[in-house]
Amino acid sequence: MAVTVKASLGKQKYYTEVIAGENSLITDEPVSAGGGNKGFNPYEMMATSLASCTAATLRMYIDRKKWEVEKINVEVKLEDYPQTRTAVFERNISYEGANLDAEQLDRLHAIAERCPIHKILHGNIEINTKFIE
Repeated sequence: MAVTVKASLGKQKYYTEVIAGENSLITDEPVSAGGGNKGFNPYEMMATSLASCTAATLRMYIDRKKWEVEKINVEVKLEDYPQTRTAVFERNISYEGANLDAEQLDRLHAIAERCPIHKILHGNIEINTKFIE
């Protein structure tokens, strides 16, 4: 799946308008980093990608199996260690209004590991950059 995202940053420090297809959002940096804290910062966006993809992947599977789960909660904490070039994602998943047995929970754990963003983060990542004048 290919996606194109465009980000535009003017003179207002770190306030960035991001467009993907027909959708848009704002990213920013916290006040402590010189921004206005008017949107998610890049680390929050990365954690958001994993959290939302995990929730959607689980919902698709749960719906296909016709299991009763009112709400899926996914919390992702991202810790960056630039000195070692290591990032650690801690993902916590819980369910509300669910009556799932141990076998179903084990299956959902395996499904969470198959979310597309999880796969990307575990795969080989290549970034090709061109400067267009």
